[in-house]
Amino acid sequence: MLSPVAERHLRPAVAPMRLLVREPEGLLQVNTASFRGSFASVFSEALRSAGLGSRVLISQLLRGGVEQGPHRPVQMCGRLTWLRPALEQCLQGPGTTEEQAAIQQLWQETQRQMLEGEADLVVLDELGLALSYGLLDADEVLTTLRQRPARMDVILTGPSMSESIMAMADQVTELRRDRC
Repeated sequence: MLSPVAERHLRPAVAPMRLLVREPEGLLQVNTASFRGSFASVFSEALRSAGLGSRVLISQLLRGGVEQGPHRPVQMCGRLTWLRPALEQCLQGPGTTEEQAAIQQLWQETQRQMLEGEADLVVLDELGLALSYGLLDADEVLTTLRQRPARMDVILTGPSMSESIMAMADQVTELRRDRC
């Protein structure tokens, strides 16, 4: 009778297992509500991600008021880029031609950064309303979401989201204001 150590040495050698390491897949998340104001919880997630080392892009499509524009982003935590359109106020509807141009300019910069993989997490705030107001082309947005780098997480917010976007989503969160 052999000892357990000796028995191990007599067993046929087994080829070592290979681990297939895949790049993590990014999620498409939708945060929707019947009201505006769901951005605070998404912002805290984005800020936390940036603090932990992820590159984050926040694009608030309808939030003006600071005349920021896509070429004057706010930088936070060294890893979070916050974009707003170059508007004097927030949009509540389709807007003027000048306001529509500011939204397009912001979208083009956001789209560029997404397709070039400049962020690990992208937040598109009020995307649903921007689409329902006709400020962005739905097919172009869907194409951008499909063509983004596979590792990129995207969070979409807004009170209205198209069925085509909802069908693409990996996770849908509906916020409610029901209070006792």
